[in-house]
Amino acid sequence: MKRNESLTYLITHLNHGIQNDLDIRLKRYQLDTKLWPVLFTLWQEEGLSQTELSKHCDVANYTMTRLLDQLQVLGFITRHQEEDNRRAFQIFLTDAGKALESDLIQEAMRVDERHLSQLSPAEQQQLMALLNKMNP
Repeated sequence: MKRNESLTYLITHLNHGIQNDLDIRLKRYQLDTKLWPVLFTLWQEEGLSQTELSKHCDVANYTMTRLLDQLQVLGFITRHQEEDNRRAFQIFLTDAGKALESDLIQEAMRVDERHLSQLSPAEQQQLMALLNKMNP
């Protein structure tokens, strides 16, 4: 099999380029691509438990603990102990975390636009539809 025939190779290569571009933009905000899915998820739905957030972001629970620690030190999230489970915490954005949303979404959109610009609008829609179909 050749590289241009391997889905794994092509997706990995594209992902590397997209993550590098996004990482450069996020560094301006003292963030990196590991923190992006956590913030992106919380902007859509706050109050998730760490376990729920781990599932949404597709990372191990112990990894999520480290990511949340980083975001808490930066002042972007708070943890609130759940009333019915003293070991579980709900995660909420601080005002500073909420304030990042507009700027960081714009940064991500610029990365998307850069990589999608090689495709026609119809191809862009088709690619997004196919990726959504493959990512249930």
